[in-house]
Amino acid sequence: MPYFTLPDLGEGLQEAEVVEWHVKEGDTVKVDDLLLSVETAKAIVDIPAPQDGTIATLFVANGDLVHTGEPLLAFAGDEGSGSQTVVGNLQSREDAENPDSFVIGAVPDSRPSGGTTPAIRALAHHLGVNLDQIKGSGPAGSITLEDVQQQANLKHSHGDSTPLRGVARTMAKTMASAGQQVVPVSLFDQVSVSHWPQDTDITLRLIRAIVAGCRAEPVANAWFDGEHLSMRVVEKVDLGIAVDTPDGLFVPVLRDVANREPADLREGLNHLRRDVEQRKIPAKELQGATLTLSNFGTLAGRYATPVVVPPQVAIVGAGKRFIQPGIHDGKLFEDVQLPVSVTFDHRALNGGQAARFLAALLADLAL
Repeated sequence: MPYFTLPDLGEGLQEAEVVEWHVKEGDTVKVDDLLLSVETAKAIVDIPAPQDGTIATLFVANGDLVHTGEPLLAFAGDEGSGSQTVVGNLQSREDAENPDSFVIGAVPDSRPSGGTTPAIRALAHHLGVNLDQIKGSGPAGSITLEDVQQQANLKHSHGDSTPLRGVARTMAKTMASAGQQVVPVSLFDQVSVSHWPQDTDITLRLIRAIVAGCRAEPVANAWFDGEHLSMRVVEKVDLGIAVDTPDGLFVPVLRDVANREPADLREGLNHLRRDVEQRKIPAKELQGATLTLSNFGTLAGRYATPVVVPPQVAIVGAGKRFIQPGIHDGKLFEDVQLPVSVTFDHRALNGGQAARFLAALLADLAL
């Protein structure tokens, strides 16, 4: 339906207070019929109808403050017909009686900083738009008529957006926070694993290799305090294991992986995964990781740049294995390659440290 917005009142005036409505919802008006009276810093101004039509909705009430370009009312009609504005000059009652009256300067805009006015709130309610989902483009971040209309158009075309909840919401906040804090750099490589037995437990092999990397470069297993620019190298490797579930991504912590037997580690992994899938894992088992492994290659993708979550300084990524031609003893064979990456926080680690960590990890995988 067409919207009628507060027209430019001249003299640099940006706002007016509604004094009195002369129509109500459901009334039929003709061009130039009196709609409402508003008061500016200069005078009371009568605003006429810009077109023939039926008043569908009034967006402001007596006493409300409204700004130039904000909606006053909506005429009944096609939703897609856009907004209407008055063409021509408005004459105030004072101007009619005293043509020599004048105002020096412009009235400052009292639009709420980063907020909304009654007219905008009423329009949003009328259109079923959630103002909390709008980032204002007006002065000081205030929400404008165009912002509301754009959100309404999105809703009409694509439906309502769905707020993130639960695990997905927590992950979004964590990733956003990490993205603001960490200076990420990634190193990529691959290693031949053709010699691995068919029944190799890939996750356990990756854990063993990560431990080898930490022994070669202990600073990769550390917590970094970005606020105070200090780092604590942690002796015990408590490895976060990214686990994909229908409810979202969880990262339970497998404790002290450097000092546990493979069978014990496998049992611990199974226990963590079972607790995650049943949503029974204690909160403490999701905290305190010193390093993280993302074995996304079980699904798809060769290389990635997983996000380092502070205070950790690194995360290892393992991609999907692939085959490339290889030569051994002069014979061509199918060489299985495992892509591996390490993403690290360059505030805490330099390139040499990260590369030595990755080199030791790859050397262990090649055994």
